[in-house]
Amino acid sequence: MFIAVIADYGTGDPAFAEVTQRLLLALPQAQIQTLSVPPFSTLATGFWLAQLGLNPGPGQRLLYHNCAPRQDDPEARQDNEGEGLTYALLPNAVQVVGVNAGYTLSFIKDQAQVLQAVNVSRGGSQFRSRDVFPLAAAAIAQGDHSLLGDHLHPAQIPSVPLDRVAWVDGYGNIKTTIPAHTLHLEPETKLVIRIGDVVSDAIYSDGSFKVAEGTLAFAPGSSGWSAPSGGEPLRWMELFLRGGNAWERFGRPRINQSITRLN
Repeated sequence: MFIAVIADYGTGDPAFAEVTQRLLLALPQAQIQTLSVPPFSTLATGFWLAQLGLNPGPGQRLLYHNCAPRQDDPEARQDNEGEGLTYALLPNAVQVVGVNAGYTLSFIKDQAQVLQAVNVSRGGSQFRSRDVFPLAAAAIAQGDHSLLGDHLHPAQIPSVPLDRVAWVDGYGNIKTTIPAHTLHLEPETKLVIRIGDVVSDAIYSDGSFKVAEGTLAFAPGSSGWSAPSGGEPLRWMELFLRGGNAWERFGRPRINQSITRLN
């Protein structure tokens, strides 16, 4: 079994090692990879759940995610209680187990064949993803569904917020939540784009490298997945500064920051 652990512990944080150790205790033959998202970034978590889960990969696959800002209730917490654990089954048989918080399930909610609560404690530890959740995830991954509880309806889960920064890759390319099919522009159309307090000229392109060195391109990026109906794959727009860094150009915007076209 292949397991992808997506969490906001921090790059290189030993928390990943602790969680991996607990998962391997229950699933000793598993291969585990980890992916760190920014603190409390449920949008980034949800984006990568869909990108990894809805694209080709190993047949027996579990996505285990934890990004739990504990923002579902502003009052003081009892016994470290937080958002509840959920289970999703994707059309390609990929299983998803993790905390339902913010936008974590937003990108997959309309694709999932099954969406259910998992009946485990919502408290009991500050580090639930190590101390409480791994045994439940391992049991589900091995076909034991006795812990599955109430069904969730997609309407109970927030929709993907559009026109936001979804991710910044290692090259400074800004992945957005702007679906490529919603734009009807001719290639080389000149645009003005604002993120936060920074405004920049850009060129709409149907391929990022079809612009000159030093030009900011606004183009369908490398992220996306097949549509539920089997139609055209969904692709997300990306801001790409050829020979430079789009993230730096826009003053290092945060994930979930709004993106505005001014023309």
